Amino acid sequence: MNRRLENCRKSNEPRGFMKTKTSADQRLHTQPWWNAQQPSGMPIHRYQRAEPQELLEPGTRTWLGRAPAHAPLWSSVDLRDGNQALANPMDLRRKRKMFDLLVRLGFKDIEIGYPSASETEFEFVRHLITGGHIPDDVTVTVFTPAIPELIDRTFEAIRGTDRVVVHLCHATACLWREVVFRKTPSEVMALAQESAQRLVRLADRADSAIRFEYSPETFNVTEPQFALEIANTVAEIVEATPERPLTLNLPSTVEMHAPSVFADQIEWMSRNLDRRDGIILSVHPHNDRGTAVAAAEFALAAGADRVEGTLFGNGERTGNVCLVTLALNLFSRGVDPQLDLSDIPSVRRAVEECNQMPVPDRHPYAGDLVFTAFSGTHQDAIAKGLRHLEDQASAAGVPTAELPWDVPYLPVDPQDLGRSYEAVIRVNSQSGKGGIAHVLRTRWGIELPVALRAEFARVMQRVTDLSGTEVDPGRIWDIFRAEYCDAGDWAGFAAHASADNPVEALLAEARAYGVDAHLEHLVCDESGPGSGARHVCYARLIVAHEPVWGAGLGASPDEAAVRAVLSALHRSGARVGDAGSVPQLAGAREGGQ
Repeated sequence: MNRRLENCRKSNEPRGFMKTKTSADQRLHTQPWWNAQQPSGMPIHRYQRAEPQELLEPGTRTWLGRAPAHAPLWSSVDLRDGNQALANPMDLRRKRKMFDLLVRLGFKDIEIGYPSASETEFEFVRHLITGGHIPDDVTVTVFTPAIPELIDRTFEAIRGTDRVVVHLCHATACLWREVVFRKTPSEVMALAQESAQRLVRLADRADSAIRFEYSPETFNVTEPQFALEIANTVAEIVEATPERPLTLNLPSTVEMHAPSVFADQIEWMSRNLDRRDGIILSVHPHNDRGTAVAAAEFALAAGADRVEGTLFGNGERTGNVCLVTLALNLFSRGVDPQLDLSDIPSVRRAVEECNQMPVPDRHPYAGDLVFTAFSGTHQDAIAKGLRHLEDQASAAGVPTAELPWDVPYLPVDPQDLGRSYEAVIRVNSQSGKGGIAHVLRTRWGIELPVALRAEFARVMQRVTDLSGTEVDPGRIWDIFRAEYCDAGDWAGFAAHASADNPVEALLAEARAYGVDAHLEHLVCDESGPGSGARHVCYARLIVAHEPVWGAGLGASPDEAAVRAVLSALHRSGARVGDAGSVPQLAGAREGGQ
């Protein structure tokens, strides 16, 4: 072994690292003139950590720009790493529900527990094995620390299984060696050797097909040379071959550096492992810096074959990497994730029940608000994008689901994940005419004329400014009807409409009664919100030289048109017998559209 590693505790800097060179004061002095930020006063001196060693020569890293071509082997650790992070760990019922969910989604590599940790863990492993609940194409893993009696207990739990992976894990980083274990690198190496040898002996006595997984926990902050040496040693002891590979799992147990650093570490390890063809190179990113997904994606580009994580990122502290996000990121690029995530709402409900924790509203792909736009400009772009897709599908004579997806602000089609378009555009004080018109069209079948959209948006703006809250689609429809579909005192005037040209007959009669009203624009659609209203019409009148809109619903175009005209007359504030003068009612009409 490299003797430098023996003296880790004698240096203030971990071996394999170099000091940072830029002080806070220097950074402040190099700020450009347009950056007026001042020192925070926070104790940054406590975090002046060493920068990681440059492992790859400039220009030699291969992971940069490498696009994913296929899914990695996904390994769910929900039942072990996820479970141990729960305030209320799963009981047998919830564990079984989680296991069945993982199988249904298509996971073929599932860590089912830590059987030496508790009786519940042990009994669940036995339940799956003795009950024959593990499908033939699913490989299960059991976790054990490097403690002899716990290794033995783990092998007791897996007796009778046909195929299993035993996962050995212990920390290797300098801080853990010195503070937690009080061991030298040589002693940690001996621990790994003795534990691996014990695994081999116990596996040789078993009737099962047993493979091994080894995790040098805290790999990401372990001296690279030591991590490589201990990994090669374990691979040698278990005789890793392509026919019986060792899963070498490299965790970023506590995320400390940028994802690019982790990618360099993975590529360097992949290049230098002695038995690379006998190793399934796995990563286990945590999310302490909020970049676990990026770290995993970079690591896969750098040579990793497998990713350990959890559904929706449950795990210690800020969580494990989210396998749903990783898989659907591939899906969004046209790469088959080899997991069936076509019903995200049901997956989310099951995971929330098992973990007894909610999935956040903004969680990628699964949160309540991830496909929702409140901003007016975003809503307008989405509405136009969806309409464009519908028009393309209509022209091609195919369903929209068969066309390539390309809609502003929506990286995937929500319907491909079991979501609906209903929540894509929601209305509050930030919303604009495009979003409001989209809600009326998609929820109620109401296609507002372009000129009316801006006017009704101002009506909605007053409502949302007063309430300060979101307005649901039902309330939007109620507001529209109250504002534009109410004929008021003019309702009885419909009797004056003739059968031949009811709108013109109605307006002529209104003029005879002294109301100066003329039709400027009338548009009717064979659509509507139902309940007998198969048609909707929009009438724009000029009443006493002022424009005013009305809308009408009816079982026939004529009925809807008459009601639209009567509503416009009512909104104008005109009264029968006004002899040409049109008194204005406060707030009765939006002008000039």
